[in-house]
Amino acid sequence: MKFLLTLAGRNLFRNKMRTFVSIIAIAIAVMVVIFARGLVIGVLNSSFSLYVQYDSGHIRVVDETYNQKEQLLSLIHPVDGFNGNGVMSMVNRFEEEEGIELAVPRLKFGAMASPDDEIVRMMGWGVKPEKEKKFTEIESKIVKGRMVEEGKREVTLGSGLLASLNKEVGDTITILYKNSFDAFKGSTFNIVGEVDHYLPLINDRLFYIPLSQAQRILIMDNSATEILLKTQSMGAAENIKPEVQQIINSKDNRNKYLVQTWKEANPTLQLFDVAQYIYNVIYILLIVLAAIVVINTMVMIVKERTQEIGMMSALGLKGKEILRLFIMEGAFMGVVGSFLGAVGGGALTKYLSIVGIDYTQAVQGMTEEFFMNPMIYPVYNFENVVFGFILGAIITTLTCIIPARRAARLEPNDALRDI
Repeated sequence: MKFLLTLAGRNLFRNKMRTFVSIIAIAIAVMVVIFARGLVIGVLNSSFSLYVQYDSGHIRVVDETYNQKEQLLSLIHPVDGFNGNGVMSMVNRFEEEEGIELAVPRLKFGAMASPDDEIVRMMGWGVKPEKEKKFTEIESKIVKGRMVEEGKREVTLGSGLLASLNKEVGDTITILYKNSFDAFKGSTFNIVGEVDHYLPLINDRLFYIPLSQAQRILIMDNSATEILLKTQSMGAAENIKPEVQQIINSKDNRNKYLVQTWKEANPTLQLFDVAQYIYNVIYILLIVLAAIVVINTMVMIVKERTQEIGMMSALGLKGKEILRLFIMEGAFMGVVGSFLGAVGGGALTKYLSIVGIDYTQAVQGMTEEFFMNPMIYPVYNFENVVFGFILGAIITTLTCIIPARRAARLEPNDALRDI
């Protein structure tokens, strides 16, 4: 074995440029895989977090009929607690359950305002301010004023929406809406805060009012349209869901509530989950494409050393040993190239995980339904670096078997006659 390793090492330096090109091809592919994997994980993690905070929670509890009409922002199928005893009693019971860190009620409704004879369409969220601040950290996005306070006739709006309304913090605004009896009404609120958010939904369309005020103007006493539950992690949601369902079944006999995990609540998140498997296939294909350069190099080596192979066979070197020799040569290029790619890819990903990549221009015009942070921070971790290194080394070594088998099968007499 030592003899074969020494021979393989010497053979690689016969044509240094060809060996160098093969190693660089593998290094670039591995570097791209490590960076791409970190970038994709960064994008998905950011999007998952936004969907959980502003759309689905880790677990969502809604009226089953409301779930089918959610786009209409219907108010006639509310979450009104266990047997209609109030949404906050349900919220408090959920927060007593081990594994549930926070229960957040929201009352969503459509609204509009009419500044300067123009109609501006909006979406209102009646919220418990303290719970909302804990769940979404929305307070960090407030650039002027503050978040609404419970019990007060106040509203906090996005910067884009304020600009559309020609309003500022400190002004008043009259909001037009339909209540739960489908009657058209209007109410005036004091503007106490401005939110500057990168999500179009929050910045350009959404306003917050205290949950008690939303219930009052919509005539929905002690009700909400949904309750979002925060668990210890996204992975824990599947285990907590049966417990939430059991609590509801034991305390409510109307069979009206639907309990959904974050995957079930939003089909987009299911697609993201599938995308991770697709990307893994793409990573493998990238390495295979780079390994083709190594295969080409090995095929050329076999062709150039046909007579030498015949001589080694004639001197007693067995076919298995010739097979090992050429696999060693290919494996050396794969390991060195993968190591260099792992170092380069890890360094690049580490740097960009700190400074980030600005996608602001790319996400302009993004629809309200799609949640993505325009500042992406690739995820750097040692697992990604090891994944890229092992993937590159293994695939390159395996692809070298094809030309190596060809060399091992050469008959000594035929090989010696080759010119």
